[in-house]
Amino acid sequence: MNELASGLRLTSEETGRILAFRHEMHRNPELSHAEFQTTEKIKAFLDTLPGIEILPLKKELTGVVARLVGGKPGAEIGLRADIDAICQTEETDLPWKSVREGIMHACGHDFHTAGLLGAAMILSRNREDVPGTVDFLFQEAEETTDGAREMIEVGLFDVISPEAFFGEHNRPEVEVGKVVCKNGALMAAKTNFRIRILGRGGHGSMPHLCDDPIVAAAAIIQSLQTVVSRNTDPLDGVVLTVGSIRGGSIENLVADKVEMLASIRALSVAARERAVRRMEEIVKSTANAYGCRAEIEYREILPLVFNSEEMYKKAVFAAEMAVGAENVVDVPPTLASEDFSMIMERVPSFFYWIGSGKPGQQAFAWHQSRFRADDAGVKVAAEVMAAVVFAYDKCR
Repeated sequence: MNELASGLRLTSEETGRILAFRHEMHRNPELSHAEFQTTEKIKAFLDTLPGIEILPLKKELTGVVARLVGGKPGAEIGLRADIDAICQTEETDLPWKSVREGIMHACGHDFHTAGLLGAAMILSRNREDVPGTVDFLFQEAEETTDGAREMIEVGLFDVISPEAFFGEHNRPEVEVGKVVCKNGALMAAKTNFRIRILGRGGHGSMPHLCDDPIVAAAAIIQSLQTVVSRNTDPLDGVVLTVGSIRGGSIENLVADKVEMLASIRALSVAARERAVRRMEEIVKSTANAYGCRAEIEYREILPLVFNSEEMYKKAVFAAEMAVGAENVVDVPPTLASEDFSMIMERVPSFFYWIGSGKPGQQAFAWHQSRFRADDAGVKVAAEVMAAVVFAYDKCR
């Protein structure tokens, strides 16, 4: 079993500091692209850490990019956390419960931010021994899954050039102290889309003079269920959800148009492509069979969060240094998505899940109003992310 040097662990004082930051951030959550106070507080915290420089992008955004140049030769490594909250009313009894009505850190991004600040503290304190360069990315707008793309578009990879990137996310179903290292698919590729069914409206008493898009939409929704049940290998992880349908106005009129919002998620590129292709065939042919016409507009496409074998070995080595081999675990993947995948497309990367569930306490899932991520996991996240920098150099 590898062991993390005592100097690479958070002191009790440092732990208290990042937990205080976390609690204040949790009290004052901010939505995607509006994380203005959060951004300024992160910058203020980093300004207190010797050797860390905040880097400007071409366009000022929320979120922070910073750099630490180590005292020894080595690779340039990126470390990422996300900072935004969601529209959710918190229903916990936490002393640091959100004071902003209808906004909550219900996915633990305050946990992630505090963990990465903790890693920055450790690495700053040990900067003479840090191999290479460390880039810190406190990413905006993960919840709307466009923050990574936006930061890339305004020059993220013009100011940093990491050889590898590591990200972390809490997992409430996994006990505090455990670190999940998954080899292969971890989080789903996602394709969100809008379907428009265009028909011919009229009076409900004369349906023969109409082409009813509501009837066509009902048939399409039913038929789309076969994409998973009959067109997908039962061993592949795929889900297709029609989450919204809007059309018509009153009971005795046939509508001209129906709009639906839907999503396909899959745990492999091939399965996603097959599901999308079959969805298009069903939508267009079914609409045509009912005398209507279909239009499909793709609104959001995210790649797969996939941990390669090579990056997995490095990540496990770091996790074992931080928590011991007995606390490095594997769990099934999820069909939730993450825009860290946009970074993974450009740089060899690995994504950790950090256990945040308190033993004996019910685990509420991400985005649930009673979600909580236990404080004890923040220290683990910090030490794993700091260990990555040293472990990667040893595994080169």
